[in-house]
Amino acid sequence: MDDFNQVLRARHEKLATLREKGIEPFAHSYIPSHRSNEVIAGFEELEALERLAEGGEGGHSSVAGRILSWRDHGKSHFAHIGDAGGSIQVYFKSDIIGDECFEDLTLLDLGDWIGVEGRAFRTRTGEITIRAESYTLLTKSLRPLPFGKTEEDTETGERIEHSGFSDPETRYRQRYADLAVHPDLRNVFETRTKIIRALRSFLDSENFLEVETPVLQPLYGGASAKPFVTHHEALGLTMYLRIADELYLKRLLVGGLDRVYEISKDFRNEGLSRVHNPEFTMLEWYQAFTDYNDQMLLVERMVGHVLDEVVNSRELRYGNEMISFEPPFPRIPLVGTLSEALGVDVFHLENEALRERAKALGLDDLDTAGRGKLIDKLFGALVEPDLVQPTFVIDHPKELSPLAKEHRLDSRLTERFELYVSRVELCNGFSELNDPLDQRARFEAQAGLRDAGDDEAQQIDDDYVRALEYGMPPTGGVGLGVDRFVMMITDQPSIRDVILFPILRPEE
Repeated sequence: MDDFNQVLRARHEKLATLREKGIEPFAHSYIPSHRSNEVIAGFEELEALERLAEGGEGGHSSVAGRILSWRDHGKSHFAHIGDAGGSIQVYFKSDIIGDECFEDLTLLDLGDWIGVEGRAFRTRTGEITIRAESYTLLTKSLRPLPFGKTEEDTETGERIEHSGFSDPETRYRQRYADLAVHPDLRNVFETRTKIIRALRSFLDSENFLEVETPVLQPLYGGASAKPFVTHHEALGLTMYLRIADELYLKRLLVGGLDRVYEISKDFRNEGLSRVHNPEFTMLEWYQAFTDYNDQMLLVERMVGHVLDEVVNSRELRYGNEMISFEPPFPRIPLVGTLSEALGVDVFHLENEALRERAKALGLDDLDTAGRGKLIDKLFGALVEPDLVQPTFVIDHPKELSPLAKEHRLDSRLTERFELYVSRVELCNGFSELNDPLDQRARFEAQAGLRDAGDDEAQQIDDDYVRALEYGMPPTGGVGLGVDRFVMMITDQPSIRDVILFPILRPEE
């Protein structure tokens, strides 16, 4: 710690010296003419066109970036600076930039941001480099970034990076430093943006209307989850951060908007896991005059569109497994598959028998669990581990699906599906319940579960029932977990790896 404090003091001393010399350590602006990759590509193009004499230089350009490395050679220095395009080597020579500016280079540190102007050339070792004619300090870094070390394999010549910033929780907590020292990580979040853009473009092309619904709600619903609670001072109202968009989006179909979607932040007051973060991104869409069969076909087309746009392949490696997203995805019945795993028809088991089966498997939170939650927990333990390739699990029990339409062939079931990929639920869809009397009865059954201690059961939403009384057309709807989808496409093991600032325990 003493050594680290000494480093901090040294940087502050350099800051003071810069100001004494009249050098502004925190510039207002600097507009580079190119990114580093553009300078390199332009120089290589000139070489390919044979428009450079041997040892010739490219055109004049300026770049701006963070100092990543520094090598002192007496009257000359070499540095690498990194920007959004990658990195490029810079060559400083005293007889080019002048003795005073060259001397001021001693006041720079790794992590500082600088702008450099000059011409590109290729060094004797073959690296494209900018010969600095001038430089500008843009931001003085007062805290050293945890850069790792780079070694060169003596046999292969390969550069091997050893990270100095490897603790996952510290990386999540200091994402700004994580991105700075692990530039490859930026690709994950650039890909995330491309995925969201592709999801949006697909729905737009299908004539869906993007809308916005309230984040703060006087009554939460649309999923079985515990909410975050807050208070509106002016109205004297207890309010909730939304757990889902569903009930508001379906109100819009009552109003005549027949295809709507929203990409939103939702909030569920639940624990942390590899696939759960209390704040997460959902895509929900609702389409009038369709059912869950139509929506499964739409999901297959949407997933294919995104993969074609983002990675140009329908096959991905996720962890140690290859996942094929070529449609059609298999469809398996929830009750039939779980019954086979249990060795007995689920409908022949009373609640207590289900609870005992769950206890025997070591599952928790069972005392207040209703029938639907017990079935869900048993399915998660006995069937989900085998769902590696994209698979639609269909036809859920009514107790498990208070917002889904009753199955047209079996009144004990609903027309619902969940898409599982690599043992994780990726999306959830229904033939939406549009019978207001049935919906009220389902809400009342959920209220009974709440009274029995299930704080994730849904509340009675009288206004939503009133909306259904005006008449909602037959509708198919789907919710897709954007973060989980990004995990799979970018091959990241945890949801926290695809959220820039995930929720963490307090720093000790």
